[in-house]
Amino acid sequence: MRRYVLITGLALLSTMFATAMMPARAEDAGMPPDIAAKIKTFGRVINPPEVAAIYAPLQAREPYPGVKVTRDVKYGTADRNLLDVFTPEIAASPRPVLIFVHGGGFAAGNKHNAGAPFYDNIMLAAVKSGAVGVNITYRLAPAYQWPAGAEDVGASVRWVVDHISAFGGDPSRIYLMGHSAGAVHVASFLAAFGPYAAKGTELAGAILVSGEYDLTALTPGAAEKAYFGEDTSQYRERSPLPGLLKSKVPLLVVNAELDPPTFIQQGEELRDNLCKEGRCPTTLVLANHSHISELYAINTSDTVLWNSLSKFMQQAGAQ
Repeated sequence: MRRYVLITGLALLSTMFATAMMPARAEDAGMPPDIAAKIKTFGRVINPPEVAAIYAPLQAREPYPGVKVTRDVKYGTADRNLLDVFTPEIAASPRPVLIFVHGGGFAAGNKHNAGAPFYDNIMLAAVKSGAVGVNITYRLAPAYQWPAGAEDVGASVRWVVDHISAFGGDPSRIYLMGHSAGAVHVASFLAAFGPYAAKGTELAGAILVSGEYDLTALTPGAAEKAYFGEDTSQYRERSPLPGLLKSKVPLLVVNAELDPPTFIQQGEELRDNLCKEGRCPTTLVLANHSHISELYAINTSDTVLWNSLSKFMQQAGAQ
């Protein structure tokens, strides 16, 4: 039986996340104090350009020594059904595979923009950690509404299962990571929305970073309405939360300390409901980080998130 580990983006804030909390280890280097001071001045806003200005100078630029990048591989029929594959130029035995699903408020975002180091930084960290990296983009609202995101996540997983061996990846060890709206799409995939929906016991684990899971607990904004629709009476059946509670997939739930309150509340609710089901997730709070910096810091000297992700994947994959 193939086992997939889903890593998607959700993060939790307070020390109330003591249940199964993954502590930072001595080898984990956190956010440098000068950067922490800058991020703190931004508060809880979602501001990619300002955060990018801090982290872009710290990131590697193409061409990446020792890494082969294959761009814009089609995994489906839509124009945005594209993925990039990152592999070591000299590969050993088949490697585990990390699939990343970006955010962007359901109506924006991309796997990579020319000249920018994001989200190549996550793929480079994956290769350094001994994995093959797969970075996907997907159809956007309002042209494509629920459950298009979950469908595209499923299609990308199916592509990896069928084709990743040609890139040195091991189709029996697939890890899926999502952030923000990408976390919602991964959670919806886990919740069995879409024709390629995940099948419970086939999945080894999931990491959710700063996502939304219970639509009924939200005051929907323009982003949610663009993707889930204007009719909020349908939000209960479109929420990933009930399906996540039925799933047996182990979860790592991650939040940034400076996430907007909605994401923190959603993470807390997910944790509490899973604990009621006897499946308390492992949780991680990223001190000093914001909704954007938690990802832009990957592949820098700030290793708390990446080391924790790597440890969780190893533990989840062994179950």
